[in-house]
Amino acid sequence: LGERVRLKTWDKYRGGLDVKGDMTGRHSYYTIYEGHEIMFHVSTMLPFSKDNKQQVERKRHIGNDIVNIVFLEGDTEDMTAFSPSYIKSQFTHIFALVIYHSEDSSYRLHVYSEESVPLFGPSLSGSCVFHNHDEFREFLLVKLINGEKATLNTPTFSQKRERTLDMLIRDLYQEHINDNRGTMLNRRAFSDVLPDPPKSTRRKEEARQVEFVRFGQALKLDTIVKGDAPTSLATTGLFKRTPWEPECYYPDFPHEVVCGDSWGDARIMAATHEGVYVMDGEHPEGVAHRQIFDKSVQVKQLNCVEAHGILLIRVDKGRDSKIHVFRLLDFEGDPTSPSFEERIRSKADLKDHKLERTKGCNLYAISRPGGSHLRMVVSVGRKLVVLQWRHSAAWTAWCPGSDTDTVDGFHYLREITVSETPTLMTLVDSALAPSAGGVGDNHICVGYKHQWDLVNERTGELTKLHHVDSNKVNLVSAIDIYEDDEPELLLCYNNTCHFQKLTEDCSTEFDFQWNSVPEAIVCAFPYILAFTRDSIEIRLVINGNLVQTMVMPNLIFVTNKSDIFFATTAPEFFSLRQERVKVDKLDKEPSISPPSSPQSNKEIRDRDPGASRPYRIYRIPFRSLTGASCERRCPTPTTPHHPAVLGATTPDGSGGGSVGGGVCKDNTNGRWSSSINNHLQP
Repeated sequence: LGERVRLKTWDKYRGGLDVKGDMTGRHSYYTIYEGHEIMFHVSTMLPFSKDNKQQVERKRHIGNDIVNIVFLEGDTEDMTAFSPSYIKSQFTHIFALVIYHSEDSSYRLHVYSEESVPLFGPSLSGSCVFHNHDEFREFLLVKLINGEKATLNTPTFSQKRERTLDMLIRDLYQEHINDNRGTMLNRRAFSDVLPDPPKSTRRKEEARQVEFVRFGQALKLDTIVKGDAPTSLATTGLFKRTPWEPECYYPDFPHEVVCGDSWGDARIMAATHEGVYVMDGEHPEGVAHRQIFDKSVQVKQLNCVEAHGILLIRVDKGRDSKIHVFRLLDFEGDPTSPSFEERIRSKADLKDHKLERTKGCNLYAISRPGGSHLRMVVSVGRKLVVLQWRHSAAWTAWCPGSDTDTVDGFHYLREITVSETPTLMTLVDSALAPSAGGVGDNHICVGYKHQWDLVNERTGELTKLHHVDSNKVNLVSAIDIYEDDEPELLLCYNNTCHFQKLTEDCSTEFDFQWNSVPEAIVCAFPYILAFTRDSIEIRLVINGNLVQTMVMPNLIFVTNKSDIFFATTAPEFFSLRQERVKVDKLDKEPSISPPSSPQSNKEIRDRDPGASRPYRIYRIPFRSLTGASCERRCPTPTTPHHPAVLGATTPDGSGGGSVGGGVCKDNTNGRWSSSINNHLQP
């Protein structure tokens, strides 16, 4: 694996070993692989003390390594007797167990990984036997370097890195911003802002004016950083594009959208009263929408789950209402391809795709993307049926060919009875849930006529969350958000938004009002958007201040999974709107104005005076609202574990890693899973 080196006077990467007085042994092994300097901590080369039973001089190095290589003398049966729990540490997350067969001069490798470590490659072959020694050396180094880097994303290390980074940023802020501005703001008069004013009165006044301008610019910069900049014409003038300005996605859709969801980055699947359609607004040849279900399939809810390649639809047939599961692959295809065969499915095609235990359902909710497992809660009257997809998202990403199930992919977990039939449900992921590696429980936020309750997903225990004192209540949505790693819900009803914490102290004083009763709410920090039938209200999340209201006729919210999509009547069908577009057209950039409808207003009316007005689909990219191409909501927080397993430190002291009981210079909890084949066990 490496070359034997003399530690004294060693001038390269030392991995925490002493290179001056032979305090950690005289020799060790060192190598460089693809720019990674690796110093191995070899147990038999570290100092040994007959009087010290703990052998601290050895444990302080090997016990602080992320990856350990264990060489076992014996045969294959002896490998099965090895257990990572034999070695106690808080940092070692990966063991590589190696055995040598002298009969055929081959090596056999087993890899053990702590459950919280993400998947890493390269995958092991079926036999796990290597006859080529050079090939095995390269495979082992690559496997364990990747394993160490993957371990840095576990809660044990990631939260330490985040905490260290947070402290460094706070120190920088206090050193370079707070001191200077704090002293200026604490002055009793602005004329005293100058730290060393000139003696001359005229020069003092000139210096004061210069400092006044500089200080004002600094305050303006603070305003921009806080996210209040879009409220100023200085940053969103007539010649600049506002972050929430919609982009035309599909110019001419003939039907009113009932529900929909984005499919990947470019497509939308929309359900209407005439059937279900797929649109690709970014197709290079401008392909029109295509129908995949006819009008006999009246879809009321629809979700594309790309992580598992499935489509979920709730078909409303009264008491026979059911949820159906299809593979997204069944609807793939390029209409411009000569081999493409268009197939429109009907009610008869639903028979083999119906999900058991969902007959008579009126509502369902799924867990948000990014979780360990896809969960679904189905409301059947006063019963909540909890289901879970059999494969994790990581498993599907690693072996997509093995996740081909439809209705068989969901397995039943439990059934919970509530007091009334829910009108609204939201799944709230817990940082301490078993799916996140903890021991806590996930919850379900259930909305009824006048109140919200929080239901424990495992025990069914119900907690009163929020009651609305009003004769007429219209529940809009419940959005799960996180503040300082604490779960919090944004409850929206009538024209009110209420922030509700889920900790023991559930009180909050921050509510704000919308000008109109919304039909959908979207959070995209630092903004929150409300969609009504004829407008979009944009406010700041931190204080509820109104930023802008955009009036759009016949507005229909579609989805906000990847970007925000909504439909509205094409502007050329409204004379007043058309005149305004003509006046403003030359004042804006050409890329901002949406493309015109393929068929003009006059052509459609001449052909059919009673024709319905087509809808135009718009998109608001999340990257424009948040300022970066990142998730619009904070990921589900995770909590650190305290397992009795081994650990590692890096030269910079931030908690890094090792390979084979060593430390990699390049590198920026109870239970274990044995990874003999492909590092994957379902």
